[in-house]
Amino acid sequence: MSLKTIHTLTEEAISLLKSLIATPSFSSEEENTAKLIEAWFSNNNIPFKRENNNIWAFNKHFAEGKPTLLLNSHHDTVKPNQAYTLDPFEAIEKEGKLFGLGSNDAGGCLVSLMATFTYFYEAENLPYNIVMVASAEEESSGPNGLNSVLKHLPELDCAIVGEPTEMQLAIAEKGLLVLDVTVTGTPGHAAHPNNDMAIYNTFKVMEWFREYTFEKVSEVLGPVKMTVTQINAGKQHNVVPAECNLVVDVRVNDCYTNLEVLETIKSGIESDKVKVKPRSMHLNSSSIAKEHALVQAGVALGRTTYGSPTLSDQSVLSCQSLKLGPGLSLRSHSADEFIYINEIKEGIELYIKILSQFLNYTTKTAEEATLKQQ
Repeated sequence: MSLKTIHTLTEEAISLLKSLIATPSFSSEEENTAKLIEAWFSNNNIPFKRENNNIWAFNKHFAEGKPTLLLNSHHDTVKPNQAYTLDPFEAIEKEGKLFGLGSNDAGGCLVSLMATFTYFYEAENLPYNIVMVASAEEESSGPNGLNSVLKHLPELDCAIVGEPTEMQLAIAEKGLLVLDVTVTGTPGHAAHPNNDMAIYNTFKVMEWFREYTFEKVSEVLGPVKMTVTQINAGKQHNVVPAECNLVVDVRVNDCYTNLEVLETIKSGIESDKVKVKPRSMHLNSSSIAKEHALVQAGVALGRTTYGSPTLSDQSVLSCQSLKLGPGLSLRSHSADEFIYINEIKEGIELYIKILSQFLNYTTKTAEEATLKQQ
């Protein structure tokens, strides 16, 4: 295990978080926070690799042939909410809270996982390899985020993705489809009769999205949810526009793939006057079995399981993954964002306890299997 105590790692993690807050790191602009993360690894004598603004490292005794556990969180942020009353780039500690942009989403999770990885870095004879990835472009689902790093990693068997969950176990997460829907009609002068107006044709399309229900309902994530979030048509009061454009937000449960949902939508509304185009297809739903040893390790420590409606880097992973981290999701992207200092302390302790229990269980299971074969 680490030569440093959990207390020392926690204090250093909090100090790193304060530096991250003070360093702007909007999606695709994370160069300087990447340098801070590099410094953490260097100061702890941990070799690392970097591509674009993603940094990753393997445990010291990484061994070919062992399964691999990924620890991941992101260091990019959204831009500050306009309702901020504090300086978003000043780490302000007050009344047990640490204020600042990215403190809750997902700086607290990131530094807690980095401390946890460092704690296990020196450990010998682990049943799993461990890889830590501090990723970029999570908030924008950009091309140079975690998805771009996966080709450099061994096959992943399971993962913990650090997002604010109050250290409860998000065992499933909805996927996302953003659709651009174009409804056409006959353009013309508003003063003349017209039975084929794009805006009126759109009414039926919007009604379909409001009324249609996907048959399969997830035990953890509930139903697929579709919401029309934007509508745009016309440029002049007396001109009937040729088309009306909708944007639809679709949250996909773990009973369907994004492709299955898209095909259902297209078969329901597409025609010579209605076209549906997805902005991307890779933000899939994700889950981990309740029976998985990683989940059971958390349950044994009093953690509860639930399904998350929000998106994270889990969407680009094909392995079973668990979303888990200090902080509260409702604080994310809010004005005067903060995380409690004690949440970070508890987060690091629980991460270490959950991983210790998971790794010990895996070792014990492997030993028992070996004995049976003898």
